[in-house]
Amino acid sequence: MDTFAFPSYFQDDAERDHYYYRALSAKDSRFDGVFFTGVSTTGIYCRPICSVRTPRASSCSFYSSAAAAEAAGFRPCLRCRPELAPYALQQNLAYAVWQRIAAGALNESGIEALAEQVGLSSRQLRRVLQQQFGVTPVELAQTQRLLFAKKLLQETHLPMTDVAYAAGFGSVRRFNALFAERYKMAPGSIRRAAAAESDGLVLRLAYRPPFAWDALLAYLRGRAMPGLEAVIEQDGKASYVRSVQLEGKTGWLQISHLPDKQQIALQVAPGLSTVLMPLIAKVRQLCDLEANPVVIQAHLATEPLLAVQLARTPGLRVPGAFNVFELAIRAVLGQQVSVAGATTVSGRLVQRFGEPVSTPFAAVGFHFPSPERLAGLPVEDIARIGVPGTRAATVQNVARFALSGGLQRQSGRGFDDVVTELKTIVGIGEWTAQYIALRALRYPDAFPAGDLALQKAAAIAPDTRLTEKQLLVRAAAWSPWRAYAALLLWHSLSKE
Repeated sequence: MDTFAFPSYFQDDAERDHYYYRALSAKDSRFDGVFFTGVSTTGIYCRPICSVRTPRASSCSFYSSAAAAEAAGFRPCLRCRPELAPYALQQNLAYAVWQRIAAGALNESGIEALAEQVGLSSRQLRRVLQQQFGVTPVELAQTQRLLFAKKLLQETHLPMTDVAYAAGFGSVRRFNALFAERYKMAPGSIRRAAAAESDGLVLRLAYRPPFAWDALLAYLRGRAMPGLEAVIEQDGKASYVRSVQLEGKTGWLQISHLPDKQQIALQVAPGLSTVLMPLIAKVRQLCDLEANPVVIQAHLATEPLLAVQLARTPGLRVPGAFNVFELAIRAVLGQQVSVAGATTVSGRLVQRFGEPVSTPFAAVGFHFPSPERLAGLPVEDIARIGVPGTRAATVQNVARFALSGGLQRQSGRGFDDVVTELKTIVGIGEWTAQYIALRALRYPDAFPAGDLALQKAAAIAPDTRLTEKQLLVRAAAWSPWRAYAALLLWHSLSKE
């Protein structure tokens, strides 16, 4: 394969097109989701990894999003399936807004509401997306709905009506008309023979290889809250399972690995079909599917300490959180105690105050208690799970903060501002704020330098540790990927 350095920027469109065509010719997975190729001779747009014969350069045009390719008149390839591509991981406002739209932000509300959520006017929102992707918010939303409907048609047995509503269309008629207009075919013509769905819907989500699946599961296994989530073994394969409570719907999910396809398989309860778009967005964050490990490794491998662990666990991800509030409470319960101790008390919290739910998994039988539930409990009741009264009070403080909207990440807000605001919660210090930002709010440069394990792992001499200030100085060179450096250091201490 033609390998070359992944550029951080391009001087002009000609240089960009040159690099993208090289990536297309090499079927370079690093660029999967970064751009899409429109082929003028066929009217089709593809992912860079598409297995078809590479078209001539003169026939190719390149787009930063599927929506831009469709706005230019191209139809999605039925072989490489653009809807499977991992999202481009960009730390800017336009991509943050795009991810909200991909999760269904415009399905139930309008542009004005979305603009308010991200702190912009509707005019500013339109301009941001037009400049980055060359399309309007409505065009972007329509493309996401169509691609998601296409995914459901090809991967599930859902009736056409359910497909239309799950993809965010207000009516089946509107779905059929837009599908035919954009793709020049009827929805039913692309329906494939999906696998039997005995216990739920099964969907596939792609990632950029390599992917350290075993390391991800090991991290989640050690921190899974008993009753809510678990890592289980079935037929010799490990998977992650949990209960789900989302937008008034309840159920469960199971995540397993398909290494030969470079995908994960997501199985969900049938009752969750109407919330699949936001649910998949949460799963993508939980498994860090947008990471580009080759880019991250190239940056961190210059540090010998990290290079050793990178070689041991290529494709290491930063485990996210399915629910921000859950992770924030788990972080509070992990203050000044071992991982095992925090797991024990968090399980007690779930099983004493969470709502029971029926799932196919013996280890999963509860939902996480809601912010309203925890905020309304006497502090003494929370303390009876085995935590000090001050920590029980912090749990309530976080619950009240969540109810006020404080845990909703606002696109465009600076990382330092978010950490500072989290520390306004009584009982939340620097370590907890950084950990919440790292896992739940998905800031790739978050780094809890006060963590004793990180200080020990970063020390050169055995049986010593760096101070917090020394660690911050050393970690400065790891920016903007310090969260991945933290995971590498934590894993370096593991005996697994």
